[in-house]
Amino acid sequence: MVSFFVIDMSLLVLFILFASVFLYRKRRNLKKEGSLFLYKTSWGIKLIDYIGKKYQRTLKLLSYISISIGYVLMAGIIYLMGNSVYLYLTTEIAKTLKAPPIAPLIPYFPKLFGLQSFFPDFFFVYFIVAILIVATAHEFSHGIFARRFGIRIKSTGFAFFKYLPAFFGAFVEQDDKQMNQSKKFAQMSVLSAGVFANVIVAIGFYFLLFLFFTATFIPSGIQFNIYSQSLVNVEDISSINGLSVTSYEELLNLTNDSTKLNRISTKEMDYFGTREGLFDQRGQEQIILSDSPALEYQLGKIITEIDGEKITSLEKLKAKIGSYSPGDEIEIKTIKKNNTSIDKLKLGEHPEKEGVAWLGVRFYGSAQGTFSKFVSTIFPSYKKPFVYYKPKSEAHIFIKNLIWWVFIINILVALFNMLPLGILDGGRFFYLTILGITGSENLAKKSFRAMTYFILLLFFLLVIKWLFSLF
Repeated sequence: MVSFFVIDMSLLVLFILFASVFLYRKRRNLKKEGSLFLYKTSWGIKLIDYIGKKYQRTLKLLSYISISIGYVLMAGIIYLMGNSVYLYLTTEIAKTLKAPPIAPLIPYFPKLFGLQSFFPDFFFVYFIVAILIVATAHEFSHGIFARRFGIRIKSTGFAFFKYLPAFFGAFVEQDDKQMNQSKKFAQMSVLSAGVFANVIVAIGFYFLLFLFFTATFIPSGIQFNIYSQSLVNVEDISSINGLSVTSYEELLNLTNDSTKLNRISTKEMDYFGTREGLFDQRGQEQIILSDSPALEYQLGKIITEIDGEKITSLEKLKAKIGSYSPGDEIEIKTIKKNNTSIDKLKLGEHPEKEGVAWLGVRFYGSAQGTFSKFVSTIFPSYKKPFVYYKPKSEAHIFIKNLIWWVFIINILVALFNMLPLGILDGGRFFYLTILGITGSENLAKKSFRAMTYFILLLFFLLVIKWLFSLF
């Protein structure tokens, strides 16, 4: 991963130099607006005019699809926010994650906020490429649909932050007076056009991701979630690490340090548990212990070979283990902490199936957050469950993650922009919806303000809960 970091830093430096030179040479055409430099172009207006006028019938049809997608995204983001607030207020998720509930989408944010187990690395080059694609598609789609309905486009171009030109975005400036005077259908078409474009781009990059992943990543193992576990009555425990015990407190006093497993025995069989796990379950009548041969040998959670045979699917693993008998010794190759490990392991007997060999690993549906579940309902996973994939070269990881980030950021921007919040596209979209239903401008304005305050309250509750979880 160090090499990726070096590549990223090199590309960042080159981009900043290029952007700085470009802005200096075009300084006469730049307009200062707050902390931004606006570079306006005429070719953007010409392209928008051409598409907006030539494909009017197609754009009229797409308007219905665009507005429908707008409503789906608005319902989706409201559900996601409500569900997130509910989880933050009723569970300990804030303490578990530690990261702020609203993490800014900046380079290296997974490392900065401890979210590396949820997201792949997010390099500067990913940010630059993704923002260029996302912002250009979003803004130009606004412009194209605006021209379709006769709304004038004043200017187009790119906006750069004064002090860090690596952070930039596209813009399309429309005539707001003409926009507000247009029919509700036209306004809603223009407002939803940006997120519609982001969804289309996301779909395109999803299929690109699928094709690239299929061509460059090879199934190379099976990844299990946890070792098999059982509920054990505390009163049945007779010894720990070969030493007799008569009480749970005595058992705790005889545990090994936290980096080693403890062998905990009853009259029927042996189990395994960590010092931390045993202390966490103090006072319980039944405790959870592992009875897994895999844990006894502390196998890595990615199994690649058994007795020289490559394991590339869950079916292969089940068939291979099923070909042995309890007590048979196997040679198993696993990946543990990014290193390959080869162990000799004696298989156990399945606790529920007499005479059946047992490795003691379990596979559950991959843990997903609310957002991941939401996306997966639209875009099925391009990976087979529990399969470990190995890239043909390290560069393929870099490219695959870039495509993935462009896909995800398009989805995120589409969802976020349809929040019924005053400063976003979803704000006026919501206002026009209420106006169309009630016919009352006064009621629409009040509903718009109430929804804006409600969304801000949800954000406030998320942040407050997170802040309290830090103490």
